[in-house]
Order: sequence, then structure tokens, then C-alpha cells
Amino acid sequence: MAMTSSSRAAIAISMAVQNSSLSKLQSFNGIFAIYKKQGPTSADVLNTLKKALLKEAGVANPNPRKRNKQPLKIGHGGTLDSNASGVLVVGIGEGTKMLTTMLAGSKKYRAIGELGKATDSLDVTGNVIEEKSYDHITKEAFEEKLKQFTGEIMQVPPLYSALKKDGKRMSVLLKQGQEVEAKPARPVTVYSLSLQDFSPPYFTIDVECGGGFYVRSLVDDLAKALSSCAHIKELTRTKQGQFTLEEHALKEDRWTLTDISQALQPCPKPSGQHKNAKKAKSSKCSSLYFLFSCLVKTLNTENRSNT
Repeated sequence: MAMTSSSRAAIAISMAVQNSSLSKLQSFNGIFAIYKKQGPTSADVLNTLKKALLKEAGVANPNPRKRNKQPLKIGHGGTLDSNASGVLVVGIGEGTKMLTTMLAGSKKYRAIGELGKATDSLDVTGNVIEEKSYDHITKEAFEEKLKQFTGEIMQVPPLYSALKKDGKRMSVLLKQGQEVEAKPARPVTVYSLSLQDFSPPYFTIDVECGGGFYVRSLVDDLAKALSSCAHIKELTRTKQGQFTLEEHALKEDRWTLTDISQALQPCPKPSGQHKNAKKAKSSKCSSLYFLFSCLVKTLNTENRSNT
């Protein structure tokens, strides 16, 4: 069956609308925050976000893992462990270059730990490697010990981490059965540390810290200082830079062009890029106007031929 002129025009307009959505997506330049749920890695969450945006923009069969010839540049700042949840800050377009500078500031976490058991990964995903008594630990002793871990301290990063050895993540090397030596202790900053709940063997702490800090290492070191051992059961990042969990982190049902455009914290555009954006917008509007004009003319012609 032959396609009518009006059908062809409608298809052309539909394609123009899809191109408009893609152009809108590609015009995003800045950073925003999403909610990372417990389970997937930060990279997996970013790929899910990217796939959703490309699909809404009309890109057929988007493969977010292929970086070559991708119509969308996107990245995240500050990796969250797969077992952790909370604020994950995302850079899009030119915002990917601004993640480091725009995320200057502290991070906040809420951690639930369990006394008496240590794991190789320092969290609940690992294998139990040691068990110790914790009956001697009181709430008062716990709170007093927290003071030793506030301010400028030295911390050894966990073996299971995103830190690299010979270009490969230490966590990956460990899972492959290779031997990995701990990185040397490095200076980190803890701005505040408070006990929110103490119900042995479980406890809840709030931490505000600077970059390069590992809450898993804190819990491990804290328990050792109390002559016991511990690991993290749950970890939630409640703040990263200017973004908070309550006010800014978009959940998965809001990973849309509209919601992200409203939440986006823009980064400055180079003057040349601003001019090109104005030209592209003008060209896009002209194309849409032309297509709608064609449709109107086609429908008028068909109406006259049918009368």
C-alpha cells in the first residue's frame, strides 16, 4: 500500500521531534545527583542512566558501554561501593570536566556496623576472617574512642577498593586470587563523627569527611582500638559536595530529560560553544517550521482533491 503524503510528513515530523530530544540531551552541560541503590556498581548505575536517556532521546538500541561514537558524554564523581547506596553525582557534557572542581567540599555518610566479626572486604559482602568478643564495649567507651578518629588522621585504604596496582583495581586482582599489598597510610580529614545508635552488636555512626576517606577502614580501625573487630552492614552517602540525599538525588523513576534539565547545575560555556548552540537552535527551529509547513500544505491539497 502506497504511503500518502500526509503519512510521510507525519513520519518526518516524528523524526524531527526525536532529533529535537537528542539535541536537548546533547545540550546538557553540568552536574546533577542521582540516587544509587544498594547492589549495582557505580558504573552499572551510570550505564543504566545513560541507556534511559538515550532511549528517551530516540537513539535505537543504545549500548552505553561503547564509548566510541557515543552521542552522549557522561561520567560520575566519587565511586560508591556496590553494597553502598545514596548520593552519586553525575557530570554530563562539559560537566564531566568539572566534576573535581564542582565537588570540592565534604561528604557525609551514615554507616551501620556490626561488632564481633571482621571480613576480608571490611563490609557485609566479604568472608568472615575473625571473630572477637565485644561485651566489654560500652556506649561511653565507644563515644570516647570516636574522638581519636576526628580531625586530621592517617588511614590505610582497604585492600578491596577501586585503588589500582599496575593499572588494575586491587579488588579485581584479589578476586582473581593474586596477592596484593596494602597501600601505605595516607592523611585524611574527618570533620565530624558521632554515634547515633548503640545496640550491640550493632551501632550507627554519622561521618563527615574529606576526599580519599574510607568509612570501611574507619569502622575496622575503630573496633581494633576497642580491642574487638567489626564490619559495615549498611552504608549510605547522604551528602556529596553541594548535593544532599533529601533535596537533590533523583531516583530512577525521575531519570528523564525533563527532571534532569530542572536539576542540572550548569557549568560555564566557552563563548564559541555558546554561539554554536544559538546557531544549532536556530537551525532546529527552522527545520521544524519547514516540516510543519509541508504537512499543512499536504493536508490542504488532499482536502481540495477530496471535495
